[in-house]
Amino acid sequence: MHISGQLENGYHELQSLFHFLDKGDELTFERTNDGIVTLECNLSELVTEQNLIIKAANALKAKVPQAQDGVKINLQKVLPMGGGVGGGSSNAATTLLALNELWSLNLAHSELEVIGKSLGADVPIFVRGRSSIAEGIGEKLTDYPIDEKWYLVLTPQVHVNTALLFSSTELPRNTKKIDLCNINYTGLTPEHKNDFETLVYKNYPDVAKAIDWLLEYAPARLTGTGACVFSVFESKQEAESIFNRLPADLSGFIAQGCNISVTHQQLREQLS
Repeated sequence: MHISGQLENGYHELQSLFHFLDKGDELTFERTNDGIVTLECNLSELVTEQNLIIKAANALKAKVPQAQDGVKINLQKVLPMGGGVGGGSSNAATTLLALNELWSLNLAHSELEVIGKSLGADVPIFVRGRSSIAEGIGEKLTDYPIDEKWYLVLTPQVHVNTALLFSSTELPRNTKKIDLCNINYTGLTPEHKNDFETLVYKNYPDVAKAIDWLLEYAPARLTGTGACVFSVFESKQEAESIFNRLPADLSGFIAQGCNISVTHQQLREQLS
């Protein structure tokens, strides 16, 4: 996650690698004929009109007014909220992709990406569903598959305030852009850093503790703006051997990396 500058409108120019995991929230969709969008969730506080899932469904209805069907959506929240792993953005994108099929809207994925961008800067990458380098403010995406390794992700129980991070005078904003032709991502090297990490480490002791613990075993990195941190391993067994040493005051999970998102994998299976 590199920040190379700030635009006059306040947005930051980014260069970031997006890769998917085979672990995420679980969504199911049931078409109805009443025209109403409803949401159920294992966390009642997420059943609100501000949830990106509902916003995504309503945005589709606004895009295609002739879409008269409704839908019952069930969300089983698995990923930590506010952890920087893209759970909310992924759920919004999954809703756009699923309802495009369920309602037979036949919108191109490029059209869904535009709708997704109106919901949040990270939604288009999940609509796209392929490992990519993001540039600009996150809207310029270039396919960039990497080795599908195993990830140990620690989930500190804190919510990082992204707005405060972006407004901080301590946030680096001058990281030199890497030419796409010369990007050679081979893992967590000093060249491929997260410009938010030092700032989050300084201001969130629980995140610092997670990073320090992981660093005893492998290179570690903040994901997005945090609070989650991760290390990469060649095999599931390696990741599990470290995970089994996790102290009681730290939590996390193991997942495999995917160059094609699980949502897209499942859609392909159902449509084949």
